Amino acid sequence: MTTTTTTGPATTRLDLPVSGMTCASCAARIEKRLNRLDGVEASVNYATETASVTYDPEAVDPQHLLDAVAAAGYSATLPAAGPAAGAEAEEPADRELGALRRRLWVSAALSAPVLLMSMIPALQFDFWQWLALQLAAPVVLWGGWPFHRAAWVNLRHGAATMDTLVSVGTLAALGWSAVALFFLGAGEPGMRMDFEIIPSGDGGATHIYLEVAAVVVALILAGRYFETRAKRRAGAALRALLELGAKDVAVLAGDGTEERVPVERLRVGDRFVVRPGERVAADGLVESGTSAVDRSLITGESVPVEVGPGDTVVGASVNAAGRLVVRATRVGADTALAQIARLVTEAQSGKAPVQRLADRISAVFVPVVITLAVATLAVWLGAGADTQFAFTAAVAVLIIACPCALGLATPTALLVGTGRGAQLGILIKGPEILESTRVVDTILLDKTGTVTNGRMELVDVAAADGEDPAEVLRTAGAVEDASEHSVARAIADAARAAGNRLPGVEGFTNREGLGVEGLVDGRAVVIGRPALLRTWGLGLDATLDAARESAERAGRTAVAVAWDGRVRGVLVVADTVKPTSAEAVRRLRELGLRPVLLTGDNAATARAVAGEVGIEEVIAEVLPSEKSDVVRRLQDEGRTVAMVGDGVNDAPALARADLGISIGTGTDVAIEAGDLTLVSGDLGGAADAIRLSRRTLRTIKGNLFWAFAYNVAAIPLAASGYLDPLIAGAAMAFSSVFVVSNSLRLRRFTPARGADAGDVDPG
Repeated sequence: MTTTTTTGPATTRLDLPVSGMTCASCAARIEKRLNRLDGVEASVNYATETASVTYDPEAVDPQHLLDAVAAAGYSATLPAAGPAAGAEAEEPADRELGALRRRLWVSAALSAPVLLMSMIPALQFDFWQWLALQLAAPVVLWGGWPFHRAAWVNLRHGAATMDTLVSVGTLAALGWSAVALFFLGAGEPGMRMDFEIIPSGDGGATHIYLEVAAVVVALILAGRYFETRAKRRAGAALRALLELGAKDVAVLAGDGTEERVPVERLRVGDRFVVRPGERVAADGLVESGTSAVDRSLITGESVPVEVGPGDTVVGASVNAAGRLVVRATRVGADTALAQIARLVTEAQSGKAPVQRLADRISAVFVPVVITLAVATLAVWLGAGADTQFAFTAAVAVLIIACPCALGLATPTALLVGTGRGAQLGILIKGPEILESTRVVDTILLDKTGTVTNGRMELVDVAAADGEDPAEVLRTAGAVEDASEHSVARAIADAARAAGNRLPGVEGFTNREGLGVEGLVDGRAVVIGRPALLRTWGLGLDATLDAARESAERAGRTAVAVAWDGRVRGVLVVADTVKPTSAEAVRRLRELGLRPVLLTGDNAATARAVAGEVGIEEVIAEVLPSEKSDVVRRLQDEGRTVAMVGDGVNDAPALARADLGISIGTGTDVAIEAGDLTLVSGDLGGAADAIRLSRRTLRTIKGNLFWAFAYNVAAIPLAASGYLDPLIAGAAMAFSSVFVVSNSLRLRRFTPARGADAGDVDPG
């Protein structure tokens, strides 16, 4: 994905697609060149083949950025605009992969007989060396042309990359073999060659290295092909996300007629129709119709959500049942889908702290390896070894070294991890967040909207002796329907949900802080606290009073309903706990975290909710401005704190915490303040987010360990003469493929009901 965003009053962020990079050294060179420009901060990602640039538009313009990339020997283009951008970017990538596949198959077919003739004396007929030369030369010159071309371009710019190592090594092997055939008698009839891991150095027959030159090219082409294909698979999750949006929409005109137009023409305030099976074109508010909407591809929720008039719908979700008329509230780049894609792209463009060392090494890797290869040749010759042995060891050093594994270690794991997270409704805002998930030991959970649903619901109707609970609810719902209070809305909604057609109310009066009054079917109805009923000379009998006290002890709200001089019942309303919260708390504990409930509600309510979900530590009656202070106090105690919240009042605490986890169903302010965002609003996603982040971090560290260990062990082994160039080429190709394949295992990450042992601390 390519984006252009304004990050501040004087800076602009631009993601430039870069072509021509073949290894991490290339990325390091481009990054260094861009960062030389005034007012420019750039980060080049080899895995995603993009340069993320923040620049001052008054100091440089985009063309300067393109020129800087070209000056480094590569090419960049300005980001494509519109929904077709992703599809347009796919075509050249597909062509490149297809060309690489053809080059690989031809090279493999020509290399195989060269290898067999070189290894098996029985196949070495008279003048077989000349046939081997005819087969190997096209492989090295045509099959290896991408390496030679890149090496030449880099040489013209005074640089060297992995392509330089491959080009020099294979051309040297081919050149030595040609000289041996034409001038040193290696092509005489009757010459036989046994395949040797280590040249004998006995001064016998002159060895040729055609099988080395040809097979190494084929092996490295195979590695490049599988690496490229794996990188494309790594980014598949984000590409799939970008393709979710609707392509056209049925806009509803004022006269009720429909016009189907491209989704780009949809504007905020437009009304559009969503039929069963269609995708919702933009974020909006349902004006008419009821249906079940499948949001699984956006939020990770497996069960469709029922929606009706007044409910919000998210663009790219699928209408599963009835016809809906929706008024657009967010379109284009402002939709939830576009924002998710932007956050994921920005996260994939960043670099984790553990990648910095790898970048510094990649920047100087190739010159150091070339120096080591020359030194190997000189040392062996100086030690009295024959030229063939010294040459073989030097070529092995050139071919075995691989900076690609270093460059791919972090970005590929990040690419797959963040993409998989997006599929599950988990947004990881940046690679630096991963380290925080490993060290947190305390997690603060905001109550309202995080552990609970954040809205009042009727949980009980206690009717007086001889009264019909349904009639008590219907009458109370009629009066409460005229009020906007959260308790009133809960009672009115419950009355409607019970199938009641609410009668009208006359003379409605709101008694601030006490309750409401009104006439229903000619009866004077009063609903509210006992204090309001006392003004009417009414009181609760023992049964109803016990129900009220029980509700208040549980932290719930109880209101009495009376008419015709008698209290008819007590209605109990509460902000109910989300059905997944208790399981989520259990899973957080399994991850080694200590959950703490943080709320501004009274202590009784907080303890009741905490007891229901299994939280032992409660911090209640905290003012919104004090939540950040609680985080700081816990940090001062030596704890590493994560905070989960969804409201504006949670934003300071989310920003203050070592790890901020925002609920995506909450406010934009909270989402921006958090480090991780749970799109679905399910608290269980917090445990999944931490598990996925820890798994991604562990994968990155495993990749880096392999990349460093491979080069540290392989280069000295090659320099010592114990590694044939053939095996060196195979090992080098395998190193990159291993790193990318290891990262691809993150695609199999699934939300679990328990934590793996490795998720507790990835080290």
